[in-house]
Amino acid sequence: MTAFETSLDATPPTDSGHRFDAGRRWEASLALGFASRRAVTRLVHARHRGPLRVQRPFYPEGPQGTCHLYLLHPPGGLVSGDALSIDVGVESGARALLTTPAANKLYRADSHGVAWRQQARLRVEEGATLEWLPQETIAFDGARGEQRTTIELAGSARCLGWEVMALGRPASRLPYASGRIEQGFRLTRDGKPLWLERQPLDPTHPRFTGRWGQGGASVQATLWAVGLNDEAEAVEALREGLGASTRWAVTVRHGVLLLRYLGQECREAWALCEAAWRVLRPRLLGLEAHIPRIWLT
Repeated sequence: MTAFETSLDATPPTDSGHRFDAGRRWEASLALGFASRRAVTRLVHARHRGPLRVQRPFYPEGPQGTCHLYLLHPPGGLVSGDALSIDVGVESGARALLTTPAANKLYRADSHGVAWRQQARLRVEEGATLEWLPQETIAFDGARGEQRTTIELAGSARCLGWEVMALGRPASRLPYASGRIEQGFRLTRDGKPLWLERQPLDPTHPRFTGRWGQGGASVQATLWAVGLNDEAEAVEALREGLGASTRWAVTVRHGVLLLRYLGQECREAWALCEAAWRVLRPRLLGLEAHIPRIWLT
């Protein structure tokens, strides 16, 4: 049984553990700020509204190493009407790594088809670095919503991140057969757009099953890296280190390295992204990959 199969829960949970009340919806926001203080990255600003929290910062790479932080969303998923907003700012000289303790779940829309919204704004200043490494997102059949990621880099800022999306529950013979999810990515450096992307995931559209589009894949992943000194060498290192496969490909445009995966296995997509991170982190940050402890629990 795969990790994708075992991490599913058919009933949206509540804080009380009882069945979900359709009239109870969450609007939540989280604003975080990181700064370098005497060569140590500190969480200097944290403000939240609603069920979005963070655990205390960790320094597994040493007191002057990258600051690891875990984002917590106690409800565990999004339902109709939910709206989550995350804003992260990393000041000059600071180094931060953000991840989550579990998969994010996108549940079936209500009888009125009301959508949910999730947006993340990541701001990285001159000389700062940010690693955005959330665990996978699982979309249940009938999920409807909008997911936006905005990355604003300044000067020599560096950023590496990913988004892993699993559509439906094929292990339970519940494919993603209805609903609509719209993903959007916007990455700029000094205000200049480098990567703009809009991707509607609609199982009723020919693109979803066509070989020229989704090709019937139930799992997809996108990994980006910006700030590499030698992009061509990094691409070759990925191709050599990850092995040949028709399920993934890597390209570079306008200084943005993009690795894409299309397949049927969430575990395979996650392993690919983690392996790519291990290859790219030393080249991007001059640091070996240091696995967040929460991934091992």
